[in-house]
This record gives sequence, structure tokens and C-alpha cells, in this order.
Amino acid sequence: MDDAARLAALARRAADEVEPGMTLGLGSGSTAEAVVRELGARVAAGLAVSGVPSSERTATLARQLGIPLQALGDVARLDLGIDGADEIDPRLDLVKGRGGAFLWEKLVALACDRYVIVAAAEKLVERLGSRAPLPVEVIPFGRRQTAARLEALGLRPSLRVRPDASRDANAPGGEPVPFVTDSGNHVLDCAVGPITDVPALATAIKAVPGVVEHGLFVGFAQRVLVVDADGTVRALDRGAGQAGR
Repeated sequence: MDDAARLAALARRAADEVEPGMTLGLGSGSTAEAVVRELGARVAAGLAVSGVPSSERTATLARQLGIPLQALGDVARLDLGIDGADEIDPRLDLVKGRGGAFLWEKLVALACDRYVIVAAAEKLVERLGSRAPLPVEVIPFGRRQTAARLEALGLRPSLRVRPDASRDANAPGGEPVPFVTDSGNHVLDCAVGPITDVPALATAIKAVPGVVEHGLFVGFAQRVLVVDADGTVRALDRGAGQAGR
């Protein structure tokens, strides 16, 4: 089965988790956007839900599809959040952030009574850090010093730049323009290799001055919906004793 058909099957299964009247956390990235499109079709057919977007891009898409939106600050709790991930380990801990929205995604996820991840089976790993860098959002002021502090933790940070290869005419040598998050910050993509102690690394990174947030989502997901190569969608649920954030 081709990737588009797999994504469509996954989106339909994820949308089946939604019940009328729910307030939803709407994720970001290509897989989450497929779910948003499926929800938009169901809203057009009469499903009554509202959503809190986790990025400006998702907000724009949801508005185009006619999904009613609310701001995170205007709701006490969200019934359900659906989002994608870059890596998923056997405990259902995650690395997120390839799209750069992980700060907003984490804030939305923390407000959700249930948090469901949707992903292709290729995103399953034995250890986080095996196939994707760990993104860390930092304030622009003192960014190089923040990067040095992350290096002291054993990380290998690299500044994320805009994908259009724009260059800053005011910077020495016309350096590439940094990618800027919806909160106006920069992202350091950190090569880490397989992580042996995910909670400890998450705590250490968050304690670094200049760091706003990181892409480790520890204990967030109650369920992961995984689509295999043949289009079969499987549900992986967090085991007893693994809950917590």
C-alpha cells in the first residue's frame, strides 16, 4: 500500500476516537494534518466538535476546513489530543519537533484528558535518539552560550535554519536565516544517539538557562495508533504503571 493510502487509513482510525461535543487538541505535522483533514470532512458532514490548534499552520488548515477553533487560554481542559511523533519507544515515550511546533504541542498535550499519537510503524524505535535528532527550543539571546551548555551535557547541537535557504544580509558572511518558531524562538537540533535515561536527560536539558523546551515527551501518550506497511492500523496502549508526566 502506498504512503498516501496508509496515511488515509490511519487518519480515519484516529478520527474514530472522536466523539460529538469534544474539544480537541489538534496536532501539527503531516500525519496530524491528515487527521485534521479527516475531521474537517466529518465536521462538514455534521460532527460537532471544536479544536485548539498546536501551531499557526494547523490553525490555518482547520479554519479552511471549517473546524471551529478555540484558544488554549479559553478552555480548562481538552477531551482528546491527536498528534504525530518522530520517534516512539516501547514505553510510548516520544521525540517530537521536526516541524518546530513542539512547545505549543506540549502545552496542548498537557491540557488533554487523553493524548493519542498517530504514526507510521517506521517511527517505532527501541531507544529514543536512534533515528532522529532531539530538537531544543532556545531563546535567540545568548544562543551560542546555550548551545555550549548543551554540548557540556554530551549533546551535539546544530542550529535549524529556514528551509528556503534564505541568508541574512546583515550577518557576517551572509549566514543562513535561523528557523523561527511560532513563539519567536530558535531551534537547536541535537544529535544524541540512543538515549539510555530519557527522564534524566529531559530534566537536565530543561535546567539549562536559555532553553525554553525540548522535544522529549515523557509519559504523555496513553495510546499510539500505528499503521503498518499493508495499511493495518494497530493500537498500542500504555501499560499499567507507566502513566505520568
